Amino acid sequence: MLRGRTVGFIGAGNMAEALIRGLLEAGLVTAERLVASDVLEARRRHIHQRYGVETLSDGGEVAAKASILILAVKPQDMEAALRSIAASVDQSKTIISIAAGTPMAFIAERLPANAKIVRVMPNAPALVLAGAAAIARGEHATAEELQIVETIFSAVGKAVVVEEKHLDAVTGLSGSGAAYVFLFIEALADGGVKMGLPRDVAQLLAAQTVLGAAKMLVESGRHPAELKDTITSPGGTTLAGLHAIERGGLRGILMEAVEAATIRSRELGKR
Repeated sequence: MLRGRTVGFIGAGNMAEALIRGLLEAGLVTAERLVASDVLEARRRHIHQRYGVETLSDGGEVAAKASILILAVKPQDMEAALRSIAASVDQSKTIISIAAGTPMAFIAERLPANAKIVRVMPNAPALVLAGAAAIARGEHATAEELQIVETIFSAVGKAVVVEEKHLDAVTGLSGSGAAYVFLFIEALADGGVKMGLPRDVAQLLAAQTVLGAAKMLVESGRHPAELKDTITSPGGTTLAGLHAIERGGLRGILMEAVEAATIRSRELGKR
């Protein structure tokens, strides 16, 4: 599907690097079909030396070379990035934005009419090819282009298609969610240390437990409550622990965290 297409990255930070790595490891493109720009010479050198990808300082040059353009810049840098590529954007280009809180309307207003835009909200675990990404298609992007974007982001994890109006909630859930999970793992490990385990042992056990539980859930397709019940014996240790969690209100706190992050994403989108 990407055969013969050149994928260009405007911005070569961590998320762009994750996508470059994923595309190469999945064999979807060769290094010769990738090109990236970044304002930092150190990032350009790193990407070129590690992956053999051509790197440039000018985003406009990347836009001229690539038929698929991934806007991997910070939201505050989007305006300048769009100015740099606008002259090279036409109906042959697919524009993919991964900037949080930047609506497609903002991008469309700064590019030529009828630009084919797709907006994606990925998350940090894409860096280890275990990401979760939500994809929203703009009005001028075709079903084929949507499939191309799904293919790209499936190379670094799981990808789902949603309407753009849901991307703020995606940001609050999976976009910010890895931070919640890190905090959860840290707290589990602290509990183990409190009960006498060495710190390194407690952290490894906590992290592997979360990884394994998530893998069980994804691969089984079962409801989390059902899986929870399979390891909760009447009057047992797990039930005692779950009672303490419910008493502390963890469920409500996590729901409020997703809500708060969603609201903040909406605020950033109105800037």
